[in-house]
Amino acid sequence: MTTTRDLVLMGLFAAVMAALGLLPKVSLGIGVPITAQSMGVMLAGAILGAKRGAGAIGIFVVLVALGLPLLAGGRGGLGIFAGPTGGFLVGYVLGAYLTGLAAEKLPIKPDFPRFIAASLIGGIGGVYLPGIPHWWLITDSALTNVVLMSLNFMPGDLIKVVLASLVATAVYRGYPVIRRA
Repeated sequence: MTTTRDLVLMGLFAAVMAALGLLPKVSLGIGVPITAQSMGVMLAGAILGAKRGAGAIGIFVVLVALGLPLLAGGRGGLGIFAGPTGGFLVGYVLGAYLTGLAAEKLPIKPDFPRFIAASLIGGIGGVYLPGIPHWWLITDSALTNVVLMSLNFMPGDLIKVVLASLVATAVYRGYPVIRRA
C-alpha cells in the first residue's frame, strides 16, 4: 500500500531529478549528452528502494513526456522518446527499480559497498539495457559502434556511482528511519 509519506518521498525525488537537470549537459557530439540526472536514478533507487525509487523516476518521466522542460538543457516532450536518448529515459525507471532492488537484497555490508554494487547494477546496467538498443535502432548505426560510443559515458557514470553511494550512505546515517519507510 502506498502511503502519503511514500508519495511525498517520490515527489521529492522527482524534484531532485528536475533539479539535477539544471546542471548543464555535456555534449560529446554523438547524439546522447552526459547529464547529472542518471545520478538521480541511482539516488532514488538506493535511498527509496525499488518501488518508491521507480515511482519517483516514473513521475519524472511522465512529466517530461507531458512536455515539462525538466531534462538537462531544458528539454521535454514526447519527441525526446523518438530520439537517441529515449531508451535511456525509459531506462531511468528500470534503473531506479533495479538499484533499489539490489540495495534491498544484496547481502553486502556496510551500506557504501552495497550502494556501489546496486548503482552499478541498476544505475548503469538498468539504464543502458533499454538505452543502447533504442539508440542503435534510432540511429541505424552498427550495434558495435553504439556500444563503443556508450563507453565514452563510463568514466562519468562511475564517478556518479561513487557520489550517489556516498550521498545514500550519508542519508541512511542521518535519517535511519527511511529504511523502515
